[in-house]
Amino acid sequence: MFEDIIYFTLWGLFPLLLLLVSFHFLRHEHRCKDKRKLPPGEMGLPLIGETMEFFNAQRRNKLYEEFFHPRILKHGKIFRTRIMGSPTVVVNGAEANKFLLSNEFKLVKSSWPSSSVELMGRDSIMEKDGERHRFLRGVIGTSLGYAGLELLVPKLCNSVQFHLATNWKGKKNLRIHRSTKVLSFSIVFECLLGIKVEPGMLDTFERVLEGVFSPAVMFPGSKFWRAKKARVEIEKMLVKVVREKREEMERSLEREQDGMLLSKLVSGMIQGEISEKEVIDNVVLLVFAAHDTTSFAVAMTFKMLSQHPDCYGKILQEHVGIMSNKTRGENLTMEDIKKMKYTWQVARESMRLFPPIFGSFRKAITDIEYEGFIIPRGWKVLWTTYGTHYNEEYFKDPMSFKPSRFEEGVAQYAFVPFGGGPRVCAGYQLAKLNILIFVHYVVTQYEWFLLHPDEPVTMDPLPFPSLGMPIRISPKHA
Repeated sequence: MFEDIIYFTLWGLFPLLLLLVSFHFLRHEHRCKDKRKLPPGEMGLPLIGETMEFFNAQRRNKLYEEFFHPRILKHGKIFRTRIMGSPTVVVNGAEANKFLLSNEFKLVKSSWPSSSVELMGRDSIMEKDGERHRFLRGVIGTSLGYAGLELLVPKLCNSVQFHLATNWKGKKNLRIHRSTKVLSFSIVFECLLGIKVEPGMLDTFERVLEGVFSPAVMFPGSKFWRAKKARVEIEKMLVKVVREKREEMERSLEREQDGMLLSKLVSGMIQGEISEKEVIDNVVLLVFAAHDTTSFAVAMTFKMLSQHPDCYGKILQEHVGIMSNKTRGENLTMEDIKKMKYTWQVARESMRLFPPIFGSFRKAITDIEYEGFIIPRGWKVLWTTYGTHYNEEYFKDPMSFKPSRFEEGVAQYAFVPFGGGPRVCAGYQLAKLNILIFVHYVVTQYEWFLLHPDEPVTMDPLPFPSLGMPIRISPKHA
């Protein structure tokens, strides 16, 4: 109801807005003419541009087929458009990805919609540049480097086994995407941060996620309004946890003694290196970055295994081999993880075909000359996973599922499900552990099959199986 009122009010003012924006647009185009060789493309209507085509394709998870691919065929790998009110240059290909992502802070900077910034936090590493970004990422990285991950492996094993015992045991059917969401959420909070997950926390976080790409309009009933309310709830909870942790650590003679990421962040806060707001915002961002993309990657891995029984057979053989060298109840180690080479090939091939993100926006902080074109300062630049993942140049027969293609090296910046450069996903290795450990315990303990093999994937705002990927399970005999 309220959203309808806003909708019709805005459309009532649209002719005037269109006139003003058209005037500004024509002046800008005239000013640029003859001075800059812009990439080819169509800007669509002033203000709106091709936003509706972009969002409609995104909602159906058809961005490549309906938006990117037709324009690549028409204009080439680099083309211009207008999305969400901003003139945007879309670049495709490993060289373009490398050029763009490796020049973070020099030629481009992160550029997210205002709603995303408000909900994720202005003091998260998502919004930090240069030295401050490097410092905060360094603090987070201490828990996600090899030594930190090695300490996490037994905790992850215990979490996965507990999750299966409490959420899978005795059931015939379940939704694997929802199940892995619950699991990855608890892993981030309890194993990485050391914060106990309380009932309702996941639902509150998901209400925030629903508004990250919606118009930043604080009108009662709107998606952003509901998301902002949920963000306030989360912030109150985290402020309480952080302040209690600070008091506990200030009373203690040794800091960071539990090795948890929250302890490292709070230690930095005690030393005056990090503000309380930075701790809160980076915890919020980390939870979103780690749990949603991981659960989708796991779901798509199981989808591919169900459709390719030969691959499932090889994976099962790999994990039975690992299990045969363990005593009953013994946890996995990092050495066991290293042996899961084929499993990781399957997971990577699943993420290639079903990337957890479609790409990311940057903003040109200076005029950029690339491939004979000029990307003007202030324009948005969008790199895409599809530009390489679905490209015959980098992956032969790209729409086929072939895990063995990862046995040999893949071109740098061609496989980018978690980005690249200085802003490559900090939780990439944690996601890898999460996927491999979960696959190990499921394939060695359960038989399963998909109830809806042709279930479509949709986006809102991130990709997910539209039915939650229901499966039928039965325990394996020892």
